[in-house]
Amino acid sequence: MMEIDLLFGRNIGGKLGVTDKRWTAFLAREVTPRFPDGLTVFDAYGQWRDTRRKRVVREQSKVVRIITSDADAQAKIDAVVEAYKRRFRQQSVGVVTRPACVSF
Repeated sequence: MMEIDLLFGRNIGGKLGVTDKRWTAFLAREVTPRFPDGLTVFDAYGQWRDTRRKRVVREQSKVVRIITSDADAQAKIDAVVEAYKRRFRQQSVGVVTRPACVSF
């Protein structure tokens, strides 16, 4: 199986713009329909280097972990990432993909 972590920053224009309500709606509309078998969401605090402004940006974040054997997982992840970037004017969404030995 594959273990996929999606790292979503929640700031828009330097302020928390992806509120809990907006996040929950995005998760329900974009992520859950593509991965209905289940996922886990973590609250996180992240930072990244803004190379244009030459500074470190810190922000509240969400991590979504998906365990899947879906052959179409990459296309679904790409669609989720593009939807988030477009909807919340984000530069990027972090994606970590690794093989996993899993049992439930």
